[in-house]
Parts: sequence; C-alpha cells; structure tokens
Amino acid sequence: MKQKIRPYVPAETNWKNVKAEDYTVAVLPWGATEAHNFHLPYATDSILAEGVAVESARKAWEQEAKALVLPTIPFGVNTGQMDVKFCINMNPSTQYAVLKDVVQVLNEHKLRKLVILNAHGGNSFKPMIRELSVEFPDVFICSVNWWQSVDAHPYFHEPGDHAGELETATVMHLAPGLVLPLNEAGDGAAKTYKIKGLKDGWVTAQRKWTKVTKDTGVGNPKAATAEKGAAFFSATTSMISDFLKELHAADLNDFYE
Repeated sequence: MKQKIRPYVPAETNWKNVKAEDYTVAVLPWGATEAHNFHLPYATDSILAEGVAVESARKAWEQEAKALVLPTIPFGVNTGQMDVKFCINMNPSTQYAVLKDVVQVLNEHKLRKLVILNAHGGNSFKPMIRELSVEFPDVFICSVNWWQSVDAHPYFHEPGDHAGELETATVMHLAPGLVLPLNEAGDGAAKTYKIKGLKDGWVTAQRKWTKVTKDTGVGNPKAATAEKGAAFFSATTSMISDFLKELHAADLNDFYE
C-alpha cells in the first residue's frame, strides 16, 4: 500500500512538492535521549515532540495555515544525568550552534517564523532566542513546551515531572508497542532539596538525577492509560495548531497592540 505523503513533513515529501508550497511557519521538534523510568523508551521526548508537532501542523493545514515540520533534534541538555548509561548530553552551546544553522537556512529562504516545539524539561531556548534575534532580526523565533500548553491536571491524577502519568499516557497513545507493562515501572518517587528556596522553586539549580530518583522517574506512572494520553494529546495539539494559525496570519511588522 502506497504511503500518503504529508506535505507539511519535508522528511516525507520531495523537491517537486516543496518548491510549489508557500510555507509560512517552521516547526522544529526538539527532544532528548535519556532514561525514562524502567518502562518508557529513551526516545520518549523525541517521540512526544515529533508527534505533537506533526499533529499540530496537520490541524493547522486544515485551517489553511502552512506550517512545516522540520526533522526532530533527538539530543537535549542532560548534564545532570551524565552517570546514567547512554543518556546523551548536548550542551546548550551546541544547541545554539545547531539552532543558528537552522535559522540561517530559514532566513535565506525567507521563512521568517520559527516555533521550537520542545518536549524536554532540561532544554531552555530563551537565551538563545535573545541572541539569535540580534543576528537574524527579521526572523521571529519562539519556543513552546508542549506539555504546558494546556493545564494537565484535569486529565491526570498526578501528571508527574519525568516519566510520570502524563508522559507515560501520551506515549501509550502514540507508541504503545514501546511501553512496558506498568507493573514493571518504578513508582517514580523522588527526593526534593532540603533548602527552602530550592524546594519552593524560586531558586533554581541543576539536579543530580541519580541522587534524586532510583528509577530515573519523577512522578508515579501507574494510573496512566492510553485514553488519558489521547485526550491530552488532542487538547494540546488543538491549542498549538490554533497558535500556528495565528502566527501564520501575523504580520511581523505589525505584531503588537
């Protein structure tokens, strides 16, 4: 059976189609390669980033907003997990270099709107966006943490921070064959800082992951179901696709009210 080519996914399409399209927004999914408790794949964040980006673009195209989903970057900042086997770290300075090269190409081809679709909590793009805005002032760059686009609490008993109910349920929906039975998962119990400012969150620092959690998870996944994941995935991709539609129509020279 011939696979249907999705015109908003250049990895699947071709020069004949690409040169005929007038794309307005580029979406760059950014994930990570890291342990996610015992039951989820190392590619969890990349699966989520790509899945959300592609579905959001599909919904945007249904509203005639020409979003383009670039290939997923599979490595994130994992400096706190260097002692966890095969957690691949990409330093922020490396991320900046990669992002700069992507923006340079987009700018050259006059695609002046870029959305970084982030699925890894260790990634932080705001300082990079600030720096790139000086070198490429004509390109609007923003980042979206997909899991924050909709309040997760109505969908999950305990969303969790890493490999918890939210991520587990959504991977169950997107890639069920890659999720081990939940009776094989750890409970995601995690220690917190002893110092009040760090515990309360108004002071930030890097966590030493293996000092915080025994199973690499933070948050209990045991209540996750594919149905919960599907509902949350639908809500978040609808929210993000509406943003892509607005950005598609936006005039960057008349951007403020």
